[in-house]
Amino acid sequence: MLRSMYSGISGMKNFQVKLDVIGNNIANVNTYGFKKGRTTFKDLVSQQIAGASAPTAARGGVNPKQVGLGSQLSSIDTVHTQGSLQTTGRPLDLGISGDGFFKLMSGTDITYSRAGNFYLDQTGQIVNADGKFLLATGNAKITIPTDAKSFSVGADGTVSYINSTGVLTTAGQIELAKFPNNEGLEKAGNNEYRASTNSGAPLPSVPGGAGGAGTLVAGALEMSNVDLSEEFTEMIVAQRGFQANTRIITTSDEILQELVNLKR
Repeated sequence: MLRSMYSGISGMKNFQVKLDVIGNNIANVNTYGFKKGRTTFKDLVSQQIAGASAPTAARGGVNPKQVGLGSQLSSIDTVHTQGSLQTTGRPLDLGISGDGFFKLMSGTDITYSRAGNFYLDQTGQIVNADGKFLLATGNAKITIPTDAKSFSVGADGTVSYINSTGVLTTAGQIELAKFPNNEGLEKAGNNEYRASTNSGAPLPSVPGGAGGAGTLVAGALEMSNVDLSEEFTEMIVAQRGFQANTRIITTSDEILQELVNLKR
């Protein structure tokens, strides 16, 4: 069989993965805190037809002759660039301006998120849309008494409220997690991430502190960093690449048909 046919098959598979990643990006264009994916390729093994030879006094050197056997998937990256902050005016909508992540806890399981749409449950604890607790320094839960007159969240993550007697009280300080390698985090679904062996252990930090995790913007939410114009352009490139590889397979098939017909 022709090598070009198998090269075309490898190209089709890779462009299909690229289209899958693009489709996921477009589907999450309005998902708070979503970070887009990016697909990269690399060439597959090359078959050696003839090796290189060094120059001599009588003859110059000769370059190697190799035929590539297709492409393969190199990486699927998560691009952790800052998304734009959309003002909502809601006090429990929190945006991060920086590289940090909110710490969420369910039972003993801790996950990390950039989505800052939080809520109060029946007991006054700050939770996300799935009921996971937002953690303060020391992995403590943040509770605002149900009889509090008002509350606010500062740029340094300090959650304050005015109690029933009119005294300003601090409920806790939101802690942000900073990772040595954000791109090494594993997506866990539900706008959440988990630490992996390549992300490194989270480094606790408070908003605006020396850890470099960033500051909080209350009354705002971070939008997805997906650029629709870029995604549509990449989709066209992937589609044309897929079509070109199918043409390679079709042409190879026609050549094989000609070989079969030689006996007739």
